Amino acid sequence: MTDIHTLTRKLQRKNDSKIILYVGDGLGGLPLEPGGKTELETANTPNLDALAARSSLGMSVPVLPGIAPGSGPGHLGLFGYDPLQYDIGRGVLEALGIDFELGPNDVAIRGNYCTIDGEGNITDRRAGRIASEIGEKLCEKLDTIKIPGVEVFVHHVKEYRLVIVFRAEGLGGNVDDTDPQKTGVPPLAPKGNDTASEKTAEVCAEFLRQAAEVLKDDAPANLLTMRGIAKMPPIPTFEEVYGTRAAAIAVYPMYRGLARLVGMDILDAGQTLDDQMKCLEQNWDNYDFFFVHFKYTDSTGEDGNFDAKVQRTEELDSAIPRMTVLKPDVLVVTGDHSTPAKMKAHSGHAVPTLLASDICRFDGSTTFGEAACRIGELGQFEAKYLMLQVLAHAGRLEKYGA
Repeated sequence: MTDIHTLTRKLQRKNDSKIILYVGDGLGGLPLEPGGKTELETANTPNLDALAARSSLGMSVPVLPGIAPGSGPGHLGLFGYDPLQYDIGRGVLEALGIDFELGPNDVAIRGNYCTIDGEGNITDRRAGRIASEIGEKLCEKLDTIKIPGVEVFVHHVKEYRLVIVFRAEGLGGNVDDTDPQKTGVPPLAPKGNDTASEKTAEVCAEFLRQAAEVLKDDAPANLLTMRGIAKMPPIPTFEEVYGTRAAAIAVYPMYRGLARLVGMDILDAGQTLDDQMKCLEQNWDNYDFFFVHFKYTDSTGEDGNFDAKVQRTEELDSAIPRMTVLKPDVLVVTGDHSTPAKMKAHSGHAVPTLLASDICRFDGSTTFGEAACRIGELGQFEAKYLMLQVLAHAGRLEKYGA
């Protein structure tokens, strides 16, 4: 079977079209009661509804039906990279997101500060979402940890998140997470799945042993868990496979890292959605493709706060006029996965997707939500094929075959 990118390399056509991919993280949801409305359907979204009336709608499957993806696989699928082929560790994405240059001997780890009780059980997996100022000071303390034969780097990311990088020859990147994904139990021991990764697991264990001593008086952030323990993989760039000059406008480091991984330029997105829109407007003439990321539809879903996710969805909607006034040739609104407040977690549900273009088939929709998207023109499709639709609607693909 022909690889998607072999095909796009062959068929790519250069033109002056402009594309926006607007990602509401964790956009998809569930009704709280059978027969009710999802968060997206409950929200007052006049701009998205108006856009839906001149768009094609559908449902995107991030990885495979029923598989709940992390944000890494979810976004790689939207970028047109098969998430089963490109299994990128979250540590790599976080490190790239804070502009850490990873080398061939580096193993990168996403750390989460957490709270443990007197028995060593986790009571809060995110340490109460501590402020960034606190997280920065704790990283300075952890950066003093020494492990013989290994260079150790500790950098703050945002709030309770941090990046740890171990640099030494012979380290593997196939180590299981230490986050048990639930409270009331202790962190898991790091476990390597091959000889080189067993060496890494030993380094992780020693780091965590010292970290417990360093942080013992810093509740609620009195320990940390490790996730996405990985090395930098080879991956083709966005421009190489699609022929577009691409830029990312994302606030959170991980999503900046995802974009950097595929060779997008990382623009200064500020801290608010208004900042992001100003960045888009100021850079409109400089790029063909813009990835704009909105985080808070995901975090409110993970918190189980249905009403807050509705409010954040309405905030997502508010930016649409500032995009449409720029007259992009293609505007896509979707999510990297579903995060229903009812489940307080990422889920395997398909994700509402909207594609607006002057040459799309309008499907008669008047609202943007799960029910409308289930019967839309795009149907239900794997996310890795979205970029083919985007390029086609932007006139950026030549005809295949004679």
